[in-house]
Amino acid sequence: MWPVLPSGQLNEDFDWPIEGLLVPNSPPMKKPIHKTPEQYVPMKLRVLRNGDKNKSRSLITICPEISSKTQNVNPERKEKICVAKNSEMEINETEFHHFLERCTEILKLPSAARRLFNEKGKEIFSLKDLQRDELVYVSCGEQWINPDQSIAQQKKQIFLRNLASDISKIQTFCSLRKEETLVLEVQSDIMSGSKLAVNKPRAIFGEEKQVEEPEEQQKQNNALTTANASSEILDSHARAHLRMEACHTVVRYAWQDTSQDFDEDVSLPKKMEELFENVKPQMKHSHSPKYGKLQKISRQQFEYRDGQIISYAAPQLVLGLQSSNLHSGMEVILVEKKSDDNHQRWIHKEDSRTFHLASNPDLVLAVSMTKTRNEACGYPVIVQKYKPYNNGTANQKWHYMENLKTFMAFYSTALNKEITLANFAGICTSSVIKRENIDQPGYYYLSAGGKRKMMLCLACGQYLRAEKRLKQLLPGVPFLCASGSDTQKPLSQGPFKVISVAKADLSSCEADKTLSYYEERLLSLRTKTCMQAVCHSGMAATHQTAVKIIAYRNGDGYRNGKLIVAGTFPMLLTECTGQLGLSRSASKVYTRDGTTIFTLHDLVLWAVNESFMKRDSEEQKTGLTPVGTEEITAKKNSRMKLRDKLLPGSVKSDSLDSIDKSLLTLILRNPVAVWVSCGEPFIPPNALQKAEKLEKQNWLKKDKILADLDTMKHKLRQLKGRRVAARQPATMVPTKSPVQPVVVEGGWTEQTQEEIKLMELIRHTEAHLSEVQELQSKQNSPVATVRKAVQPSSLYKQPNTKRVWVYLNGGRPEDGTYAWGRTITELLDDCSSHLKMTQPARTLYTPDGVLIQSWDDIERDMVICVSTGHGFITQKELKQVVEVRANYARIRRQQGPQATDLVVSPSMKLLSLVHLHN
Repeated sequence: MWPVLPSGQLNEDFDWPIEGLLVPNSPPMKKPIHKTPEQYVPMKLRVLRNGDKNKSRSLITICPEISSKTQNVNPERKEKICVAKNSEMEINETEFHHFLERCTEILKLPSAARRLFNEKGKEIFSLKDLQRDELVYVSCGEQWINPDQSIAQQKKQIFLRNLASDISKIQTFCSLRKEETLVLEVQSDIMSGSKLAVNKPRAIFGEEKQVEEPEEQQKQNNALTTANASSEILDSHARAHLRMEACHTVVRYAWQDTSQDFDEDVSLPKKMEELFENVKPQMKHSHSPKYGKLQKISRQQFEYRDGQIISYAAPQLVLGLQSSNLHSGMEVILVEKKSDDNHQRWIHKEDSRTFHLASNPDLVLAVSMTKTRNEACGYPVIVQKYKPYNNGTANQKWHYMENLKTFMAFYSTALNKEITLANFAGICTSSVIKRENIDQPGYYYLSAGGKRKMMLCLACGQYLRAEKRLKQLLPGVPFLCASGSDTQKPLSQGPFKVISVAKADLSSCEADKTLSYYEERLLSLRTKTCMQAVCHSGMAATHQTAVKIIAYRNGDGYRNGKLIVAGTFPMLLTECTGQLGLSRSASKVYTRDGTTIFTLHDLVLWAVNESFMKRDSEEQKTGLTPVGTEEITAKKNSRMKLRDKLLPGSVKSDSLDSIDKSLLTLILRNPVAVWVSCGEPFIPPNALQKAEKLEKQNWLKKDKILADLDTMKHKLRQLKGRRVAARQPATMVPTKSPVQPVVVEGGWTEQTQEEIKLMELIRHTEAHLSEVQELQSKQNSPVATVRKAVQPSSLYKQPNTKRVWVYLNGGRPEDGTYAWGRTITELLDDCSSHLKMTQPARTLYTPDGVLIQSWDDIERDMVICVSTGHGFITQKELKQVVEVRANYARIRRQQGPQATDLVVSPSMKLLSLVHLHN
């Protein structure tokens, strides 16, 4: 039961508890219209290619219905099998993928179908949202192409999208080239288990007066200041060790003071000395304003001694790996120092400027270039397989500056850095280096005659892996990527879709000019295309004015709004995607009441209608004052006449020309609030505030119960203390029983009635507290977990969070990472974020392929395979599927579509046997 409004909608603002009456002999509820024993009728749809104008060429396709098959199971076992293994969301997703596979075969698409749109261009994510005999458009992954537009306009839109994709790669490369010096640091507080990253160096600027002191006294001051700086980071035991070390002078011999040497081909920034000249903490200034900066600087100070990289602020913590199962891609963390652990020891090779792990010298300390950088945390630090190439390995090069206690990353030549960044951004290396053979990682394949060996860089190899049989190049083979050669026309574009690699000069002095040229070119082409589209539709471009909008991310409520001024709807979606930092392109825009906006024209009409509704409501509020009815009626009539005059035909009219321009300017003076999503349904803005308010109320209620419980226990201790301190003697009561003639009653050893009542009240309060906590846990997680009653007197409570090792379905367990969670839902969400999955995680399997359905089946440090809803598949099976698809696409591309149309006929022996039997 839930209260509803007179219109029939749910009243979400209603506050429990509810008051009412239970009426006996009430009439029965209405029976559902649909009958359960009715036979299932499959739904058919009409499908067309994306952008196809001729609707007569549409083909009829029957939608697969997996849910109907599961309904015919034995009713006694239906709940055990269907409900446990197949949720409704998984069934809908499976049906959707089967339908796309059918569309790929029927429409003979060049690649697999991936997206579905209706006639209005709205993307469809489930077949339940469609009607029978509805026309849908199938896409191979590209965005919606309006079939009403001409073929030339469609080609222009596709060209602009491809050009924008190429420019984004160049922007990524140019932004990474401008990165300043990066040094090793701890992401969070200095403690065991903290992750490492590389970030910009932090230093204290400004002139300071330094007091000249003896050398021994200065060392003691530095040690004491280090202890003060890390007082909020370390525990009391560690701080005591630091104070003891500060009492003893550290004697250094002359041979221990090594001079700083640099390579000839490495350019160390001159600002490094200036940045770290004030890094050493000053004495007796732990409470100064610069203490916060000193605490941050201490995260970037390390010392390489005895084969270990030691934290300068916490000498008992070193860089290392916890797991015994070492693999490339594991994150490096701070661990407690152990002398016999080879996972904490690093071998520094000065000739290659790398730090090799002592337990596995093939793994080196490296900067992860596969994850997007976080401005606050920087790039994560991992162990990576050593690459013996001269270029493209700058993320594995380090330099230890002993005088500054700092590890500087990307300590290599400028060419090595540019090749590394080009591989990360997906740009052909021949654009960075013009007609020069260099040693770099890459692939090769043999030409059609098998005489020539065509060599490709990493970006071009990933682009052509579906067309060619590629093999990895061995180190020590200098080459220039074949995409940069003028003779190779099929490879002239390389990883780009529109821009030619030969014309894209991204060298050190020409990269910024090339980027600005293509950005201006894209802007001019977009302006021309928008003007032509407006003129083609018969609308004057001068009448479409820019609209000010405050864009919020869907689900964030009124947080982090961005002011955007857009003249067209595609421009609005592009600006929202960039400024809001969406993971995918923005596709849906909602207003405050959940209305979906498809054009700026609809948004302006909604704003006009909303302004009139707001004024009417304000007028009704002011009309409650004791004013004559004639005045109120006259005021309403004049208001209606003014509205009809300014907005004839209501806001549903297709043109804004009838609205007064001054009134329209006044309405659009304030920005319109919209909520942008990547295709997800609308989430009300106040939903987040309601959830936070309810959670705050629950916590306040829990705090009040805990406070009352502590008060009652304190009162009980006071009563017991007074009874024991009084030591009142007991009374001897005579009885007639020969077994026990005298009974002892009362006295200071017996509890009073007040204490007994207070103990009973404490027990009831503790039971109520456990019920409240169990209710909160059920609200936070859909999976019910068994929780014990909380004992406030306990000093530590073991958490229910479990850490597991997860990897993608079809991948290797060595390429996985750690994930945490208290329930299956939390674990799936954490897997989606840590594994950087394009779709949310939905299913968990063991390495043997057994489906995990209960939280009790998951153990700590367990290896789990994560899937997006597909069945379990091994890496070998995935490679076979990819190879089959690549061969299929390659044969169709080289020999034509008819090459895959095979007809199997029976053998002559089988036909002869059939004739003999007949």
